[in-house]
Amino acid sequence: MTTCPHLPACPGCPRFGAHDPAPDALASLRALCERQGAAFDVKAGARFRFRQRARLAVRGRRGAPKIGIFAERSHRVVDIPSCEIHHPLINIVAAALKASMRELGVTCYVDALHVGLVRAIQVAVERSTQTAQVVLVCNASDPASARPLLESLARRLGPKLHSLWWNGNPERTNVILGPAFERILGPEYLVEELAGARVFFPPAAFGQNNLDVFDLMLEQIHARVPADAHLVELYAGCGAIGLGLVSGARSVVFNELGQASLAGLERGLGELTPTERARVRVVGGSAEVAADEITKDSVVIVDPPRKGLEPLLLPALGARAPERLLYVSGGLGSFIRDAEILVTQGLRLTTATAYDLFPYTEHVETLACFQRRVPS
Repeated sequence: MTTCPHLPACPGCPRFGAHDPAPDALASLRALCERQGAAFDVKAGARFRFRQRARLAVRGRRGAPKIGIFAERSHRVVDIPSCEIHHPLINIVAAALKASMRELGVTCYVDALHVGLVRAIQVAVERSTQTAQVVLVCNASDPASARPLLESLARRLGPKLHSLWWNGNPERTNVILGPAFERILGPEYLVEELAGARVFFPPAAFGQNNLDVFDLMLEQIHARVPADAHLVELYAGCGAIGLGLVSGARSVVFNELGQASLAGLERGLGELTPTERARVRVVGGSAEVAADEITKDSVVIVDPPRKGLEPLLLPALGARAPERLLYVSGGLGSFIRDAEILVTQGLRLTTATAYDLFPYTEHVETLACFQRRVPS
């Protein structure tokens, strides 16, 4: 497919049709590697139907809902019923929600007036079952007003539905998900097999949207973690990276701040054997709090948010000088900033790989390997 029916209104794929990852991002990473004498590589995957997670805004008039993403610099939703980067099931869920809203006359959220029931929908596809974990985000403090819509949506999706959730977000905010969740039906966790481990994702936890390319990254991470390592993973989330490394490690420390992610991580730890579980500890809170767990023989994995590493963590990494640091980043600017600091603190950048997790955008995901510098 070389054209998209949703262009030019939809801003989601500014480089639609491109065959390669974002050239400016690759040029910046390549230049960093050249400055540091590091090897550089690029990994890519499918160009269509790769996105297994999506959060879509719901706007429009009663009887004519639109489901999609916001046009640039606005709260006007661009309807994208035939999105070719979405897993087809995401489009099916969106169509079912539209049909149920039209049938019941359910209102869409209006930002300026802070009225209307349905604000957004979140969909995540479980690969093994090809079913959808669906979260209906409502402008309400309890699910009563959304019950008929939830029941209708469940009937329409039938066996395609993994689980159905109500989320309450009654505040004036640009944050998509509110704090309140209620499970309507289905399992509590979406489960993915990642690098040999079962990883459990509640709907409020972060999950990668391009798992096939993420699998390629996990292969490289596993290849860079030696057997019998003392492993410290900061910003561990639900354990998507580290759970598969427990079986070969001497000891593992997981650190995570988010309560939903900690719940998913704990559920994943429950899948380990008693011997494996005995060599794992979880340190809740900020990554700075867990920095004390790093020793000179540690292999450290960090996967921070796009803003990069916490300010106090950078000097802690330099002072503790782990044997190896694997840095996963979705924020190019913050990664380059952090990398330049780390190399002044006794770490040496050896490799960086750009992963095209976000085809047709200006972004790439980076996996960088740093080694402790050997004094000359």
